[in-house]
Amino acid sequence: MSVDGSRPHGRRPRRIVALGGGTGLPGVLRGLRALAPSDDATALTAIVAMSDDGGSSGRLRRSRGLPPPGDVRNCLVALSAEEDLLAGLFQHRYGGERELGGHNLGNLILAALAEQTGSFLRAVDVSSRVLRTVGRILPVTLEDVVLEARLADGSTLEGESTIGASERPIVRVALRPDSARPTPGVVEAIHDADLVVLGPGSLFTSVIPCFALVEVARALRETRAVRVLVANLVGEPGEGVGLKIEDHVRLIEEHAGGRILDAVLKNEGPIDEATLRRYRAEGSVPLVASGSLGGIRVVRRDLLASGPKLRHEPTRTTDGLVAVWRQLRPVGVGES
Repeated sequence: MSVDGSRPHGRRPRRIVALGGGTGLPGVLRGLRALAPSDDATALTAIVAMSDDGGSSGRLRRSRGLPPPGDVRNCLVALSAEEDLLAGLFQHRYGGERELGGHNLGNLILAALAEQTGSFLRAVDVSSRVLRTVGRILPVTLEDVVLEARLADGSTLEGESTIGASERPIVRVALRPDSARPTPGVVEAIHDADLVVLGPGSLFTSVIPCFALVEVARALRETRAVRVLVANLVGEPGEGVGLKIEDHVRLIEEHAGGRILDAVLKNEGPIDEATLRRYRAEGSVPLVASGSLGGIRVVRRDLLASGPKLRHEPTRTTDGLVAVWRQLRPVGVGES
């Protein structure tokens, strides 16, 4: 396959790592799971941000002292061999305002398994076997971390949900405590990867928190993998207003302490005018690249899924990622 849009076949990366959170990472995983053999869990690794403090995840963090399960749950469903009734049950959300109201069943199952086994990581592993997932899921850290943001006006905000709702420009985010360590296997997976995928997702609350740990950032700088940012389709309202792709790249590499990107995969599919008007009314406009990215390759593809909401289509996104990898990979590295 080449960058001109043909379908992927033949050579492809043997080891893939995808980092992120929110709704972006599961969307990418749905496409990438087709590349991973079912008998090799290390062929595809999802590394999941763990600073969520809102909704059902936040309630379980506060009431049970557990890592936030929501983004992990979404990745479990995305990597399920068949998103059937059982996977659907993991996504069931209780209605109402009583004790169970607002909780996802999958979050409660992960919480129960963590308490039974004494380990959130074992709970994820058991759930993976039940759902027959392809690949593996690793929380970026198992420690109780809080996301903190420093704003352009010098003030600070604490907590992912508070930061995500901010309408003021953000200069930097960090995880506290800064001594938090990555989950065993995270650094090794990045070093062993042939392709590393970042995004799409909220820059400050999904993407950057995945490498806010020193060891993870170092691994991303040192790995021989082809490292690709899947650019968001539109800019984020609030703190992301006015940022272009070159700003995303700059902020990512400032936070990572150096170069961790080789390419950006950007949508070039047309967005209909009615959809554009609706998103503009919400403070979001298509994300553009209008300046230099300092030698980082920009690959443009039609990545749009059909439907009223702007989403990355999983197969098209995977095709684009494999195309970038084949174009940029070191000769003889990672073929399967």
